[in-house]
Amino acid sequence: MGLYNVFHIAGSAMSAQSVRLNTVSSNLANVDTTAGRPDEVYRARQPVFAAVLDEATGSASVRVAGIVESRAEPLREYQPDNPLADANGYVYKANVNPIEEMANMISASRSYQNNVEVLNTSRQLLLKTLTLGR
Repeated sequence: MGLYNVFHIAGSAMSAQSVRLNTVSSNLANVDTTAGRPDEVYRARQPVFAAVLDEATGSASVRVAGIVESRAEPLREYQPDNPLADANGYVYKANVNPIEEMANMISASRSYQNNVEVLNTSRQLLLKTLTLGR
């Protein structure tokens, strides 16, 4: 694996973490949404990552294989005065846990920062290698 592959790997990882941050943002934006039926309520989403190895070039990368919705049941609250309430007076709230999402956001942000550091260090090493011949 050459030094140039590091740029590709770190860049693809940064792109994947960007998708993760956007997904967390979407989950946090919908934390207080309600619906009249459980199948209409927002469900937390999480990206699924996959490591990809191109055998022809020996290059590796990270890609987003997809985004999956949580299968956890939505929260059910009795609010008979709510216009969205069903016939029994219940509304359904998104199954997003804001504490977990904040921890996920911190983790994704740190991973993104680490990949930026990998790119910067690789760039510095490459530049230092070029100056060795002087």
